[in-house]
Amino acid sequence: MRLDELTAKISQPSDDARKRARDHWDSIAKPIGSLGVLEDDIAQIAAITGSARVSLAKRAVVAFCADNGVVAEGVTQSGQEVTAAVARNMALRRSSVCVMAKVASADVVPVDIGIATPVEGVLDRNVMRGTHDLARGAAMSREQAERAVMVGAELAGSLAHDGYDILLCAEMGIGNTTTSSAIVSVLLGAGPEEVTGRGAGLTDAGLRRKVEVISHAVALTAPDPDDPVDALAKVGGLDIAGLVGLCLGGAAHRVPVVLDGFVSMVAALVAVRISPACRPYLIASHLSAEPASQLVASALELDPPIRGGLRLGEGTGAVCLLPMLDMALALYNGTTFATTGIDAYERDLS
Repeated sequence: MRLDELTAKISQPSDDARKRARDHWDSIAKPIGSLGVLEDDIAQIAAITGSARVSLAKRAVVAFCADNGVVAEGVTQSGQEVTAAVARNMALRRSSVCVMAKVASADVVPVDIGIATPVEGVLDRNVMRGTHDLARGAAMSREQAERAVMVGAELAGSLAHDGYDILLCAEMGIGNTTTSSAIVSVLLGAGPEEVTGRGAGLTDAGLRRKVEVISHAVALTAPDPDDPVDALAKVGGLDIAGLVGLCLGGAAHRVPVVLDGFVSMVAALVAVRISPACRPYLIASHLSAEPASQLVASALELDPPIRGGLRLGEGTGAVCLLPMLDMALALYNGTTFATTGIDAYERDLS
């Protein structure tokens, strides 16, 4: 399937199912709208699936793992080998996200979409053995970027076919806050110094170097801000591309996709620029500590419910949303005004 064929499959969520979910929320014995964005999320999931009977029983964290050639420019505290090490621990079910996902009853699916060295136990969907150094030329070709997007989309379709009710974005790739900041700088027309953060803990000197590298790479490769795939190919990463595909594929198969932090929100920005129709299928989890997170969330018109300064990555912030959704759903399926004998609140329609 080509990218244009994928986006052609994305239809609008059901307004009728959303209204029925909203009406049901109003019948629950509590003040109207008192669960805030969690009520919005459950109603949106109803719209996505086309049914007000919402189920989140089967959930998957899809972790795209890839190396980034820009690490050679000294923009990270850790070396490239850490990508493979964490992916290996994901396969052994002992990485941070695996520990947290077990608590949230979610499956973790680690995917090698661009790790420099093969890792046993990780799903092999490798497009290339790490991207090129974007400070010396395009990170990858347009064909490679599109192929990586389609890897993510095909996985979304496969998981939907296997009965997963909700998909969570995750990634592992040393250097991917550099690629993410570069994409934001291009697509939102913001200066690199405005959108670049410390990642996993850079010093002041390291941060200055990171900003310089992004500025140089954008000037050198000249990505087209009106062509999101061009920006993805020239200054992005394979892990981001896989997440773009997960967003688009989830939308095409009417499965909600929960975004994690900065990297996955940048992927969502690319996906929405490719196909605005996928936007209603995306659910925000948290606002990360990276400085451009609010900028990207605002561009996507998303309101992440968790504001905890999280910056671990691996999809951990997305996993944190699951228990909150579970509790909201328990209330959604709980006691109504009709069964309590209490007069129902009325929604202000003025």
